Amino acid sequence: NHPSLATSYNNIGLVYDNMGEYSKALSSYERSLEIRKGALPPNHPSLATSYNNIGGVYRNMGEYSKALSSYERSLEIYQVALPPNHPSLATSYNNIGLVYDNMGEYSKALSSYERSLEIRKVALPPNHPSLATSYNNIGGVYDNMGEYSKALSYYQKDLEITEKALPPNHPDLATSYNNIGLVYDNMGEYSKALSYLKKADEINRIVLPPAHPNRKATERAIEQVKKNL
Repeated sequence: NHPSLATSYNNIGLVYDNMGEYSKALSSYERSLEIRKGALPPNHPSLATSYNNIGGVYRNMGEYSKALSSYERSLEIYQVALPPNHPSLATSYNNIGLVYDNMGEYSKALSSYERSLEIRKVALPPNHPSLATSYNNIGGVYDNMGEYSKALSYYQKDLEITEKALPPNHPDLATSYNNIGLVYDNMGEYSKALSYLKKADEINRIVLPPAHPNRKATERAIEQVKKNL
């Protein structure tokens, strides 16, 4: 039951997770958790990490209630083990928000994302990419709720940080441009939509292969907006 063995199982789980082999990842993460339960005090942050990783696998598998349960267990431990504005707490709230988002429970997603953002504003420098992620996630919820002006406001905050924090041809920048373009499209502001979608397309053509789904989606959006102009 040595903690180093738990770390090894956790690392193997991470590799399987990245390969999309979720049942194998789950098995490794659970083995790691078993050892950590035996070797560590009940509110040790490493236990929270295990629950968080297990939650991520369940989320990728679309098993949202199990994901939520694991993420909430992770959060409970972090709340005891860490100071109130620790970045890991922000990550936990963000992950819970992602699950609610996937489940279409937008008000709960919004609440979790906003809690995550509050912590990140205190814990991180003003142009940290995690802040951009928070703004993007909140924008996405408002987008899904059809509240386009609010979505636009958050997407633009995301873009401001992303432009400063990342190199000019980074895929996340393309995502930001794409999201803003699609909101303008939904608002019927087609010339603005086209401008942002073209910026996304320029980056996509540099960093993504021709058949990549993100590149294809932006290309289709451009064609659709052109028809509406």
